[in-house]
Amino acid sequence: MSGILAVSGFGWIVLVFIWLALAFWPARVAGRKGHSFFGYFVFSVFFFPLALIMAYTVRDRAALPGPGLT
Repeated sequence: MSGILAVSGFGWIVLVFIWLALAFWPARVAGRKGHSFFGYFVFSVFFFPLALIMAYTVRDRAALPGPGLT
């Protein structure tokens, strides 16, 4: 064996499924804070660690009290 990781077709499907499932994590956090769920999902598909950090550090826009709200 030359040290190359051999993954079957089923293995690739499982890896892609896990990759996409993990991408929902930052998207859900950002969505609950009032930011774009879809935007963070696409961002986290390509840059998961950065999207996760940003989702937890961005300001919460959903809970901003407006005039007349208690």
